[in-house]
Amino acid sequence: MRIISGSHKGRRITAPKGLPVRPTTDMAKEALFNILNNNYYFEDLEVLDLFSGTGNISFEFASRGSREIMAVDKDYRCIKFIAKMAKELDFNISAIKSDVFKFIEKVNLNFDIIFVDPPYSFTNEDCSKIASIVFQRQLLNENGTLIIEHSKHTDLSDLENFKYMKKYGGSIFSFFELNKTME
Repeated sequence: MRIISGSHKGRRITAPKGLPVRPTTDMAKEALFNILNNNYYFEDLEVLDLFSGTGNISFEFASRGSREIMAVDKDYRCIKFIAKMAKELDFNISAIKSDVFKFIEKVNLNFDIIFVDPPYSFTNEDCSKIASIVFQRQLLNENGTLIIEHSKHTDLSDLENFKYMKKYGGSIFSFFELNKTME
């Protein structure tokens, strides 16, 4: 994997073999960050990266200067690798070993971007549960965005707060924002 832009643009990062991950492809990641670049100033962002795996998405946000990044994964080896690379690259990433569902049920922080990259075996119900908890617990800041990466076999367009989706190869990014009611 490589960092596409920012202070470490072009830097290649090689994760240890045998991690239980499916990293977001460079093509899909570049497309995602082009979308985000049109809507956010990275320096202002507080980011939560769920099912962070190799830290690919966290590293990209950090390279672009995001203020605070929390990377959550249940695999100790993934968290150890993210923490090691964050220290080596001087990135402001907190690597947290936790079950994602337990973490989002307990965390008392708010984020501008919550990026979720669960295993592609996750069902619509699993993804729906994550989105539901994020919005019920009000984990997004005003104007925040929840992004769920999933396979083309999963359709999240009927979920509450769904805004749009973008497809890149075999990956789909579904974007969710808080529905604001007119007063």
